Amino acid sequence: MNTITVEFILNGKQVGPLQVPQNTMMIQFLHEYLNLTGTKFGCGAGICHACVIIEQTKIEPITHRTCINGVGAFNGMNLVTVEGHASIDVKTEEVVLHPVQQAFIENFSFQCGWCTSGFVNEAVCFYESLKQKPVAKSELRAALEANLGEHVCRCTGYVKYYEAMENLILSQPELVQ
Repeated sequence: MNTITVEFILNGKQVGPLQVPQNTMMIQFLHEYLNLTGTKFGCGAGICHACVIIEQTKIEPITHRTCINGVGAFNGMNLVTVEGHASIDVKTEEVVLHPVQQAFIENFSFQCGWCTSGFVNEAVCFYESLKQKPVAKSELRAALEANLGEHVCRCTGYVKYYEAMENLILSQPELVQ
C-alpha cells in the first residue's frame, strides 16, 4: 500500500506530519484519523456540498469538497471545519458561536442537519468576504443564491438558511452598501 505524508493546520492546530494511505479521502481522514465528524458525507460525488471545509487564504476564505479530494490535496493549507468556528469566552467559559451559527440556530434553519455543516462553512466564507467587499442591498438575495446555491438540502430547508443569512447581513450595515 502506497502512503503519503500529510501536514496542515486544522482549526488552529498543527496536524501531522502523518503517514496515511495514498487514496485516503479528506472526509475519511477527518472522521477516522481525527474523530471530527461534523463534516458530513452526502453524495460522494462532490455535488451536494455537505462535505465542504474552509481553506483560510491570504485573500479570502474558500471552500473545498472533502468527499472527492484526497487528504494529500490539503497539504500545507490552513483549514477550518465546522468544529472550528465556535470559541470559548475566557471570562465566562461559555461557548461563543460564530454569527452564522447563531443566525442559523435563531432561525431554526436546519431540519435533519445533514447539510448544515456545508451550509455553515459556505455561509461563513460569504459572511467573511462581505467584510472586505460589501454587497449592494439590492443584490443581496442574488449574492446569497450565487454563494449557497450549489448546496443541496434534502429536507428543502433553503428558505430558512437564506432568511437567516439575509437577516444576519442586514443587521450589520457594514456588510451592505
